[in-house]
Amino acid sequence: MEQSYSDKAYRWNREKYSSKRRFVDIWSFVLTLMFKLWRYNKDWSYPGGVTEAKQATRRKAQAIWIRNTFLDLGPTFIKVGQLFSTRADIFPGEYVEELSKLQDRVPAFSYEQVETIIEQELGKKIPELFQSFEPVPLAAASLGQVHKAVLHSGESVVIKVQRPGLKKLFEIDLQILKGIARYFQNHPKWGRGRDWMGIYEECCRILWEEIDYLSEGRNADTFRRNFRAYNWVKVPRVYWRYTTSRIISLEYMPGIKVSQYEALEAAGVDRKAIARYGAQAYLHQLLNNGFFHADPHPGNLAVSPDGALIFYDFGMMGTIKSNVREGLMQTLFGIAQKDGDRVVQSLIDLGAIAPVDDMGPVRRSVQYMLDNFMDKPFEAQSVAAISEDLYEIAYNQPFRFPATFTFVMRAFSTLEGVGKGLDPEFNFMEVAQPYAMELMTNNSGLEGNSFLNELSRQAVQVSSTALGLPRRLEDTLDKLERGDIRLRVRSVETERLLRRQSNIQMGMSYALIISGFTVSATILLVNHYVWLAAVAGLIATAVSIILLRLISRLDRYDQKY
Repeated sequence: MEQSYSDKAYRWNREKYSSKRRFVDIWSFVLTLMFKLWRYNKDWSYPGGVTEAKQATRRKAQAIWIRNTFLDLGPTFIKVGQLFSTRADIFPGEYVEELSKLQDRVPAFSYEQVETIIEQELGKKIPELFQSFEPVPLAAASLGQVHKAVLHSGESVVIKVQRPGLKKLFEIDLQILKGIARYFQNHPKWGRGRDWMGIYEECCRILWEEIDYLSEGRNADTFRRNFRAYNWVKVPRVYWRYTTSRIISLEYMPGIKVSQYEALEAAGVDRKAIARYGAQAYLHQLLNNGFFHADPHPGNLAVSPDGALIFYDFGMMGTIKSNVREGLMQTLFGIAQKDGDRVVQSLIDLGAIAPVDDMGPVRRSVQYMLDNFMDKPFEAQSVAAISEDLYEIAYNQPFRFPATFTFVMRAFSTLEGVGKGLDPEFNFMEVAQPYAMELMTNNSGLEGNSFLNELSRQAVQVSSTALGLPRRLEDTLDKLERGDIRLRVRSVETERLLRRQSNIQMGMSYALIISGFTVSATILLVNHYVWLAAVAGLIATAVSIILLRLISRLDRYDQKY
């Protein structure tokens, strides 16, 4: 990280906020970002000429600036940035990579404020509620901070208290963000093919859910019940008597973070077993429960003294609907058969692709991926590599990965990274293989032979297509009569000639300008107007440089084709 976040005094770290000041701060960031994006595509803004390396360096610098600015803007933008880090189908890879590093280690608020909030929420003072209460927080984040306490019954608990004024800040920021989303939705360039208002609504829903501690408590209870038969997974118990929408009290369950490898070794923990536990726990959540932890980063995973895996923080959870299972199976069959059309159609049914008039580029991209990236055995694949390939293909295409899909892929990649840190030989796909085989067997072998089921399915599909063919022909003829079918033809050779002709005309204009200023400079010099002649000469020189760059670009374009 470029800076330490823990000792910085942020303007948003207060109870009361000025909506006008927030409006200026947020729109200043947006306008500055728009200027940076506009300048990015201008060749003259790169000293010595534009190159791919220089553009990559600028994208990286912009991504770091965005991450730091989000931190300066406060909790709303920290969480929005973390959500955007899952949208590699919309944002460049450098932005996603930096936003995924976004940490919210921020200054703690005072113990006096903690006392006030607890008394407001629980109706009693801290000494009446707890036998002891540590005034120094165990951790402080953008949404709240955690204190250790002991109940009068002797049980150790952790108390998470929401940051003062957080809901008011969310209301102000989300109202401003709504205007920004509407602006981008109507933008002729950035709004095309992007559902910014849908992204805004999704962010609102996730943010409000995450600051509702009653919802987090219910999530924790559900998660614990789902793993009650597994003694190698532990989930803190919720103390509902001491829980409200702004305070949550959980069982104190200390452990060693999964990223603290030396401490795990010193405690005698089997690191290979922990790596497998993490993968198996997540696959159980997805395939058996349909309810999963959407943010399993190393800070939310720990290991108990007896070698069990501990999960923390249940504010951000995901669910998989039952009808998604069939769609995923269709996608798996399509990938196994390297059938690009079937994969595209299944992704459309899942809502991962927004259908457009011309689906040809999408089908070609998917088929290219199937032909070139899916040639390794299943167990030899890397989740991170597959995710990167998917997102690279999806970027600037009409792919619209749902939040659930991106949360799952990010979680898989994170767990794969955690597993490799614990065990260099760990392979997530190797652990997932039996689960995938069981999923395919259960879904395709319920009535007997899976091959016969697939054959019968395809026979039904062919018959339905044949029966619907006359109707489709009739619809096509109707569209032809109405003029609704458009034929678009692209000729690369014609485009090259037109571009060359345009550049030649522009070059002739520059040549005329150079000639005019050169003659003017000569006449002025003869008449002893030295300064005016110098100005005219400089203008002629500048235009000459532009003309030479135009000629060099024209030569490069001709060589390209």
